[in-house]
Amino acid sequence: MPLGLGAQVSVLDRSLARLRYLDDIFGSRLTTEFASLAAVEEAVLQTDLVVGAVLIPGAAAPKLIKRAQLSQMKPGAVIVDAAIDQGGCFETYKATTHADPTYVVDGIVSYCVANMPGAVARNSTFALNNATPPFTLALANKAWRQVCIDEIHLLKGLNIHAGQITYPAVASALGKAAAAVETVLR
Repeated sequence: MPLGLGAQVSVLDRSLARLRYLDDIFGSRLTTEFASLAAVEEAVLQTDLVVGAVLIPGAAAPKLIKRAQLSQMKPGAVIVDAAIDQGGCFETYKATTHADPTYVVDGIVSYCVANMPGAVARNSTFALNNATPPFTLALANKAWRQVCIDEIHLLKGLNIHAGQITYPAVASALGKAAAAVETVLR
């Protein structure tokens, strides 16, 4: 949406494949850059709006923006923490609600609404319903273990089985050892 409004938009990411894809799709209308610590800090200090959308499936989001950086940002700048459901990617995060969505820290407006898709519940439901039928049908037609073996996406989504944590990021976040998913499925 910001591109459509004429904003200068930069995307920082650690996936070179994703950055190349965005370059192909948007061309010169969008600036892409590898997300090093220096690049993130420089971008944060120059921008009016920062959207933190880091996701490490099954794990807490890393804190990309430190409190000390906030005071160096432009007065009135806005940060949106789309990673709030995974613990937030800004050091000053505090989950907010749709009813009371913002707060101010060091003159910077923070928007950290948990369950952001809930604001567009109808559209979110349609998107989820469009993505899940193949998996639902597979589960209905096969034993769940076989579906996990056949469908890599479902296998990667298996976090815990029979009391054993199978997802390494979840195990790490809980200070536990992860069991190999292949052995748990036997």
